[in-house]
Amino acid sequence: MTAPLPSSTFDTPFEGDLGADLELALRLADAADAASMSRFDADDLDVRLKDDASHVTEADLATERAIRAVLETERPGDGVFGEEFGITGDVARQWIVDPIDGTANYLKGIPMWSTLIALAIDGVPRVGVVSQPAIGRRWWAASGHGAWTNTPGGEPRRLAVSNVDAIADSSVSFQSIGQWRSAGKLDALERLTSSVWRDRGYGDAWPYMLLAEGRLEFVAEFDVKEYDIAAHVPIVLEAGGRFTSFDGADSLSERSSLATNRILHDAYLDLLHSA
Repeated sequence: MTAPLPSSTFDTPFEGDLGADLELALRLADAADAASMSRFDADDLDVRLKDDASHVTEADLATERAIRAVLETERPGDGVFGEEFGITGDVARQWIVDPIDGTANYLKGIPMWSTLIALAIDGVPRVGVVSQPAIGRRWWAASGHGAWTNTPGGEPRRLAVSNVDAIADSSVSFQSIGQWRSAGKLDALERLTSSVWRDRGYGDAWPYMLLAEGRLEFVAEFDVKEYDIAAHVPIVLEAGGRFTSFDGADSLSERSSLATNRILHDAYLDLLHSA
């Protein structure tokens, strides 16, 4: 079972106040950071292979358990969709969680991994938190509340996407060549990288946050699950960007994502699908 398809587009305004949900999401991230950092770069970290041949560590499991424990106390009526322990409870209000996005980095002691926490209401992500505790960074947003990140001085800074309006001047992150090859999209990747100013495969959650900060204009990837991308949606949208599937659909379950600074979204879609 997956998250329900949204009945409205991601951009549909939300009627209500999500402030309390955002506050809770930030506290969930605090609990997650404590669990994940306690075992980061440990010499005796327990690592296993899942049925799909991807890695899972003891920290993935402990971090999701920490998030679920808080939700069971504070939001017992809400559902949870976590990468490690699946779906429980109601799907109308559903917390979507990837305890460690970038497990391959985590188990190698590379600090570029994140905890992803989202609240989807009727299938539309309305609250999102991305926490990268190993580098001391966090990003968060809720519909109608803006998108924010922390600063070295401790004060939050509001995010805004760039105003770059020409593909030739844009900077993009394509995640990995292997993803595009597996999706049968190498021709599209060649058109993209030949048309932009700068291309890099930054990987995982970080490029979406760079997009929201106005440092990139495009991020796309394939073979993603709901928990891989749900937290990014509110952050990108509240920063002024646009978020769809690779084919332009407003859905979490299309197994692809395309996030842009909005100005260039349609132009990117035309370029990618021009063949």
